[in-house]
Amino acid sequence: MDESVRRLLAVARGDEPADLLLAGGTLVDVLSGELRRADVAVVGDRIAAVGPAREARETVDAGGRFLMPGLIDAHVHLESSLVTPLEFARAVVPRGTTTVICDPHEIANVAGMDGVRWILDASEDLPLTVLVNAPSCVPASHLAGSGAALDAAELTELGRHPRVLGLAEVMNVPGAVLGDETLWAKIDAFRGRPLDGHAPGVSGGWLQAYAAAGILTDHECTSVDEAREKLRLGINILLREGTAARNLLDLLPILSLRTIDRCALCTDDRHPQDLVVRGHIDHLVRLAVGAGLEPLDAVRLATRSPAGIYGLPDRGAIAPGRVADLVVCDDLRELRPAAVYARGRLAARAGEPAGAWPEAAESPRLGALTVNTDRLDLEIRGPDRPVRVIDATPGQLVTACAARQMPWRDGLLVPDPEARVAKLAVIERHRGSGNIGLGFVRGLDLSRGAIGGTVAHDHHNLVVAGMDDESMATVVRALAAAGGGLAAAVGTRVLALLPLPVGGLMTDRPLAEVCQELGHLFAAARELGSSLEDPFMLLSFLALEVIPELKLTDRGLVDVTRFEIVPLYA
Repeated sequence: MDESVRRLLAVARGDEPADLLLAGGTLVDVLSGELRRADVAVVGDRIAAVGPAREARETVDAGGRFLMPGLIDAHVHLESSLVTPLEFARAVVPRGTTTVICDPHEIANVAGMDGVRWILDASEDLPLTVLVNAPSCVPASHLAGSGAALDAAELTELGRHPRVLGLAEVMNVPGAVLGDETLWAKIDAFRGRPLDGHAPGVSGGWLQAYAAAGILTDHECTSVDEAREKLRLGINILLREGTAARNLLDLLPILSLRTIDRCALCTDDRHPQDLVVRGHIDHLVRLAVGAGLEPLDAVRLATRSPAGIYGLPDRGAIAPGRVADLVVCDDLRELRPAAVYARGRLAARAGEPAGAWPEAAESPRLGALTVNTDRLDLEIRGPDRPVRVIDATPGQLVTACAARQMPWRDGLLVPDPEARVAKLAVIERHRGSGNIGLGFVRGLDLSRGAIGGTVAHDHHNLVVAGMDDESMATVVRALAAAGGGLAAAVGTRVLALLPLPVGGLMTDRPLAEVCQELGHLFAAARELGSSLEDPFMLLSFLALEVIPELKLTDRGLVDVTRFEIVPLYA
């Protein structure tokens, strides 16, 4: 028997003193649905006993405060925080998050296996437990150029890592439903392990086949009817509240005593300022409680439920043998942690990191930025006829396809400032192919200038939207010179720039500095006419060719419902 197990049993029996005793707390018992007074004894990184007081080397008086399990984010892309895993952890652990289940397909689309290994290495030994699902769709589809491709053999190798749970979101719904051999080799490699789904709007026979493939979860529901149909077919529902997509409140009506264990909270993609201003999973709990959900049920969605869905019996509740991830707070409705313990050690106090944290290490450059700005051609030539326009809605990833008559000058189709329809370009940046997809978008609310970035889900080519070609070219050149990032410009003047040298997706600068630079970018976007809270997040999803209805990649406009490239002209 391992010495740590021997000590755990001895402390549980009361034969030896605990390392730590949290005494006099109100236990948030997500297993029994009770709130009750209890002491929690910890030995090493495990909970040894819950109940009457016992001896301990260190005793902390909880003073009647609530003792909760550490919160779990059931699905997140760490890269969307724009910072390294260490900086992400420093932001979310003080908020009560102690475990995340991440899909590193953003960095994988840029740098392949090197990118995934970097995420695993960079998240080792943090107070935050970072569990990984192997990216299933790198690239997301054949309709965009990406920086890498991961095959079944590479994913099988990745699956041997102790922190890799299963297969990440299967976005290639046609491949799963129609039996694509390449995709199914990946599914078969993770048979019996968690298989995450990604099926926005899919229903009927195709959803039946998708469920038959063994899909465990879906985080793309936008309506109760969609969520209910998936629940009935055995697919667990992740209630998402991110920065670009906010569906939590719309989906709360699906919750009941019968369904709550099959639902969990997730953030998916959350930008730095959202993390700092609103919070992480704690924010989702507050939202749910504010909408009428009982506090204990809201906590359950962030603890017991995700642990059960993903087969994590060592966390998600405060009970003997579980990992000692504990949150101390004064008010379940407000959920502002007074202290957070990660694996039995103090990790945060009063909303700030505390205790022993690793030092920041210099991050490698992952992926090469190969945008050729010498032959940048953004003109759209053609007849004066209606074209397909991406109709985007803030707060949603789903877009519509609208036919519009665009202004036409000297044989060129140009943006329409009056209707707030901007030109959109996606430029391949990984291999120097010279591919540029061109189109138009309504919804970014620009009246002049341009904004752009190298964060363009999921291929992460360079995406830029603007009201004139000069401003758009200025953004592209600024991003190429910076090695990736986000930028805003008008004419030849760069208004704001946030360099993201780690794969064009992240920086190793502190989160506070990143938020400050993002503030400058948002202010610049407002100067360009946009009233959106975060137009860069909306922009980053306009190139995601697996979410309906119309998107743009470096290869052209994609009709997602038909899963094919379509011409610009309607």
